[in-house]
Amino acid sequence: MTTIPGSDLLNSILHIVSQSLLLPVIIILLVFMVYIVFEAGGLISEYTSRVKVDVKEFDTIIKGFSTARTFEDINEIIISSNLPKSHKEILYEIGFNTSIGIKSREAFARKLIENEEVKAAKRIEKTDIIAKIGPAIGLMGTLIPIGPGLAALGTGDIQVLSSHLMIAFDAAVLGMATAAIGFTISKIRRRWYEEQISTLDSIAESLLEVTEIVKTKTDALIF
Repeated sequence: MTTIPGSDLLNSILHIVSQSLLLPVIIILLVFMVYIVFEAGGLISEYTSRVKVDVKEFDTIIKGFSTARTFEDINEIIISSNLPKSHKEILYEIGFNTSIGIKSREAFARKLIENEEVKAAKRIEKTDIIAKIGPAIGLMGTLIPIGPGLAALGTGDIQVLSSHLMIAFDAAVLGMATAAIGFTISKIRRRWYEEQISTLDSIAESLLEVTEIVKTKTDALIF
């Protein structure tokens, strides 16, 4: 068989590079697992403290806005609602920033809601990354030890082969486990945040309308 000049050197370099990646891959998988465990705990904590605004609560807020006559009434509706604290603060900024025109207030409201969407995306993106690259890292951790394991098999060293196969299988399991848990966490949080932002957007739209009406009536009484 004809050997291409320099191929042995290239093969040696390739082998050294691939084998040198084993330790970083194992460290990454362990970091992923530790992070996923913390995120799973955070998800449980978030679930226990999560305030869900159902259709009945949403209807109560909207009807309350429609019957409000003063800014104090609007403020009381917002405070007494079951909305998250951060959403109440956003609604307060939207509803009581009456020194600017309605178009500017609408733009301001869109920006505040977009900021909430960005915060939600940042909260989810880490588990999304783990869910997507976890299997790839696990596959790397599976394939890298197989080479030395097959070489050990060729020399009849079963103990070295079994050791490398254990590393390969453990890496595969760890990679798939972190990906599966990460995907589940991202899926649940994405649904929660989409519901919250959708509710906030609808309430903000109603709030802009009612505050403009109240502002018009207040200005008419002053003059």
